[in-house]
This record gives sequence, C-alpha cells and structure tokens, in this order.
Amino acid sequence: MTAARTTPCRSSWWREDRGSASSEIVLVTPLLVMLLVFVAVVVHRGVDARLRINDVAHQAARAASLERTSARAAGQARSTATAALASAGVTCRSVAVDIATAGLRPGGTVTVTVSCDVDLGDALMLGAGQKRLSATAIEPVDTYRSRAIVAEGRSGR
Repeated sequence: MTAARTTPCRSSWWREDRGSASSEIVLVTPLLVMLLVFVAVVVHRGVDARLRINDVAHQAARAASLERTSARAAGQARSTATAALASAGVTCRSVAVDIATAGLRPGGTVTVTVSCDVDLGDALMLGAGQKRLSATAIEPVDTYRSRAIVAEGRSGR
C-alpha cells in the first residue's frame, strides 16, 4: 500500500498565499505615507493662514486705537491690515475690514474684524479650494490720552 502524500507539490509553491500580506503592506505603505503628508500640508496651510489673519486683526486694531478721530482710525486700520497681509504672505481674493470705534473716547475700545477669502488652490483634491477666514481683535483706547479738539470757528488756544 502506498501512503498518501501530505506535502504539497513543489510546482505549486507560487499559488500559495503564504507571505502575501507582508508584500502588500510593503507596496501600499509608501502611498499611505504620501497621502498622510499631503493632508498634513493642507491642514498646516489652513492653520497658518488663520494665525496670520488673527495677527493682522490685532495689528489693525492697535493702529486704529492710536488715532485721534474715527475716520483716521478706520483708514489706518484698513491700510495696516492690507500691508500686514501682504508682508505675511497671505493671498486674499477679497479683504473686508470692519471697524467699530465707539467714538474713540479714552477708556473705550476699538474692535476690528478682518475677513479674507484665502486661496488654497493647490489643495483642490481635498475640496479646500477657497475658504473665508475672519478674525476679530479688540484693543483698548488709552485712558490718559487727550481727545481730538475740533475747531468750530473759534480761535483755539
């Protein structure tokens, strides 16, 4: 009587699945790492733009709080925000600067809100082409500063 063969045939070794999971992992891992790096870069760009716009709002509010009249404060806030965005490297499709001065009275506050449509064009694959970011900053007006005097036809002393 002949014994039944219990060992597989030598010619069928390439049909077996033994070891296929490790080779699949070796092939897929670099793709997954590249995807993870891409997502991290896109998230970093969004966070970086948000931090820079917060800084721009603070700069604009501070510049506005140093002015004596509401009109000059609004103009200074807009010009400071535009210059700060340009120097920070944030590219905006449209910029809106809203200023609330409350008359610039000593001890009061100046509130500036900067809104910017940030272009994240190279991140279109993740659906983050353009995003509207806004930041609000509040700065106090110095309590011990003098107020602007408006001459009303009188000779001032």
